[in-house]
Amino acid sequence: MPRRLFCRLTFILALAALLSSLPALAQSASTAKRHGVTARVAPSAGINGQVGRYTDVGSYLVDEASIEAWYTATHRLREQFDDICGDTFCEGDYSNLQELRYTCSVDRVSGILGQCVWGFAGSIDEVDPYNGRVLVDARAWQCVTPLAPRTTVAQLITVFAGGSPLYALLPGTDRSIYDGLVDCL
Repeated sequence: MPRRLFCRLTFILALAALLSSLPALAQSASTAKRHGVTARVAPSAGINGQVGRYTDVGSYLVDEASIEAWYTATHRLREQFDDICGDTFCEGDYSNLQELRYTCSVDRVSGILGQCVWGFAGSIDEVDPYNGRVLVDARAWQCVTPLAPRTTVAQLITVFAGGSPLYALLPGTDRSIYDGLVDCL
């Protein structure tokens, strides 16, 4: 199939999926407003290109204050991890541990979080003294945040606004994101 025809068919299918989901998305926005967060009406395609029930928090939020609070909190998470890394998680074999991204899924209808995961990567690098080859043992971690069931985006943003998102007790729990990292890394 010629590339141009394939692109047109893909566009038509995506447009059809978008148009069929508009009534449900309008209902999603009104439900989210009742929970204190304004949701985007524009759908985002999932892994398989289909519009689903969940999206990431960055795509879910639309009001400037919530967007700013979310990105400020995730930036602060990175800073706080960098501050403690050398004395904690980065002391072992994977001393070059790097945080990747903190991502949360949110139900676009209810505003309830599905899961939050913080990705990390690290490696052990050695030089083979006999042939000069660099040997790399690379590893990745997906650290799940210990959220209570039915935690909303608005609740999480409120907790993060305290200035120490890494150590703040998560809504409805006695645990923090740091506790989740201890369990994971």
